[in-house]
Amino acid sequence: MPASAVPVYFDNNATTALDPRVLEAMQPYWSGPYGNPSSVHRYGRAARDAIEAARAQVAALVGAQASEVLWTAGGTESNNTALRGVIAGTGPSRVLYGVTEHPSVLETAESLRDGGWTMETVAVERSGVVDWPAFRTQLERAPVRIAALMFANNETGVLQDIPRAAELVHRAGAVLLADAVQAAGKVPLNFAASGADLMSLSAHKLYGPKGVGALLVRTGVELAPLLYGGGQERGRRGGTENLPAIVGFGAAAELVQRELEARAAHLAALSERLQAGLRSLRGAVVFGADAPRLPNTVQFALPGWEGEALLMALDRKGVAVSSGSACASGSGLPSHVLLGMGWPAPIAFGAIRVSFGKDNSAAEVDRLLALLGELQTTA
Repeated sequence: MPASAVPVYFDNNATTALDPRVLEAMQPYWSGPYGNPSSVHRYGRAARDAIEAARAQVAALVGAQASEVLWTAGGTESNNTALRGVIAGTGPSRVLYGVTEHPSVLETAESLRDGGWTMETVAVERSGVVDWPAFRTQLERAPVRIAALMFANNETGVLQDIPRAAELVHRAGAVLLADAVQAAGKVPLNFAASGADLMSLSAHKLYGPKGVGALLVRTGVELAPLLYGGGQERGRRGGTENLPAIVGFGAAAELVQRELEARAAHLAALSERLQAGLRSLRGAVVFGADAPRLPNTVQFALPGWEGEALLMALDRKGVAVSSGSACASGSGLPSHVLLGMGWPAPIAFGAIRVSFGKDNSAAEVDRLLALLGELQTTA
């Protein structure tokens, strides 16, 4: 089969392929140690041992204590648990969240208005980085219970200075949630040093299985459960644990820890190659170009193309990209991230996101650039 006919996948921020080594680690747990992890007999203890080993693996990847790792079904549940769990049992106050946050933060925060809570968005500069003077003033104006800022944006890849945010938030007597779903596996993370009180993770963004994630909860932070039941996860999340998926998350985390430096260098080289090629295309705009970003993410627009139309044109040529967050696709609206950064709607409508994975190649980048050049001449 000619190289031009082989499908190319450039949507790794939406989800990554399951690493064969992770699948191998999971395989015995579909039918092997099948005991309920809450049971005290040998079958239950075997399952519990596997869960605790995975907890230690995830904690090691992100510089946390194993006791701070709370299993969830993914990033969305982690963010819901963090926001709702922190405010439970407290009187209405203010919740602050970045204007460019993931929908699982935006929509959860907005749903709290019915309880009398005041929601305020945190402004970002045109680069996508937090407007720090405005944020400081916002925190000082009135009491705040929790603030949520992404470690890395899922569309632009823009990185936020979480230690700086934590210092400001703690000075205001509030709690900080840092969504690190996109950051984990691409840049080094250290929960202890970050200052964040809560941090969200998801396995399927780093070559693990779908349907499992984690919420890091700093020791001493009070958190009411989102799910009540049998007292699992030290009473913080009811429900029998998803043993094979948790084992897979642990295996994926261990692989990332070993390979992070090499993976990041490879991804950065691909991104630099793409951006160099985009500079030769008439009028191409790269979003967040002046900010620190993930090594694998390039979001851009080409004049004369709407993002969805360009996505479909590339898909017909066998190249899969994204027009933004997979969780907001099909909305028919321009990216809220780019609008929040101050880009006009017509340009935001044209956004395309390329997110590289560890198995992508320079030849695939060149193929994409060649296709973009061809399509631009027909726009």
